[in-house]
Amino acid sequence: MDNRINELRKLIRALRLSMLEAEAIMREQITQDLECSFVAGEILKMRTVMSVLVRERESLGDREPILVKSFFIPRRLPAAPRPLAARPAKPHSVPALQCVQ
Repeated sequence: MDNRINELRKLIRALRLSMLEAEAIMREQITQDLECSFVAGEILKMRTVMSVLVRERESLGDREPILVKSFFIPRRLPAAPRPLAARPAKPHSVPALQCVQ
């Protein structure tokens, strides 16, 4: 039974990574205003398979979280770094000019 749990955990981990990659592809297609219905359909199929695997894993008594080293995919491009505001120059004490007649 332990072997089946380990096998399910590996399948779930791999499926999660595939889903993350597919979601990144779909986001890229959306930003480029391309058709993404095929990828969206594949993600839905992956979710169906995932729910079956999770139910089977839980029926075997495994409720431990599965950690996946995920890579962060930003949804938006990072903003350009803001320039540091220049501090206004401090007025220096300038001795008053004396008028000579």
